[in-house]
Amino acid sequence: MPEPTEDDFKKIAQGFWDRWQFPNCLGSIDGKHIRIKKPSNSGSMYYCYKSFFSIGLLAVTDANYKFVMVSVGSYGKENDAGVFDECPFRHAIETGRLKVPKEELLPGSSIKTPYVLVGDAAFPLKTYLMRPFPEKTTTKGDAKDNYNYRLSRARMVVECSFGSISSKFRILQKPIETNVENAVHIVKAITLLHNIIRDLESINDAEVRSFQDSYRNTPSLLQNDLQKRFNASPRAATQIRENFKLYFEQHPIQIM
Repeated sequence: MPEPTEDDFKKIAQGFWDRWQFPNCLGSIDGKHIRIKKPSNSGSMYYCYKSFFSIGLLAVTDANYKFVMVSVGSYGKENDAGVFDECPFRHAIETGRLKVPKEELLPGSSIKTPYVLVGDAAFPLKTYLMRPFPEKTTTKGDAKDNYNYRLSRARMVVECSFGSISSKFRILQKPIETNVENAVHIVKAITLLHNIIRDLESINDAEVRSFQDSYRNTPSLLQNDLQKRFNASPRAATQIRENFKLYFEQHPIQIM
């Protein structure tokens, strides 16, 4: 899968703004366990907390449910910070190798933010990655709740992408009967085929709901251990999230 360019990211961000009304968004990120048969001489390395053998798929998708960046092959047992910490595109962003656009004003405002990924509560809050406010700190209808809703709308596209590949590629509905190296190649090929299919057809609302339901019944890579580790967030990232919260207060969702 080709590495996105700065222009690619700007097009992705425009897609998230047009479709989900979340500005300066580089993509939606999440992880998924892919079932495999037990690798030879691997001990418990690939044995995940859901009591089956797996490899990890960590992915970023665009607003149209297409995969933009994928990392495949982490040990199934890695349901903690190691999954995200060792992700190659995390390192590419933090080292500046990935050509992310510079921060810009949010549409129709004087608020400037960097371009960001959007993830769920399992991910760390970073200057380039927004996560929800903890539910215990929100009240229904308040500014934090509104921010969480806007972020959830943008973030759910990766759930739909995972649901789509699980539904359309039956090889993912049971353990992949091959070695780990081949399983990694198969999963990467599936993400590419999914993108081709997305270019040829559209996903209707009923399918989106079906994919979301399907995905919610599958295990995530990132669980409570990771959430606890990242309860304390860096000050700069916290301020960026506050800026998005303020922007969403000032710019409610427009009914299209």
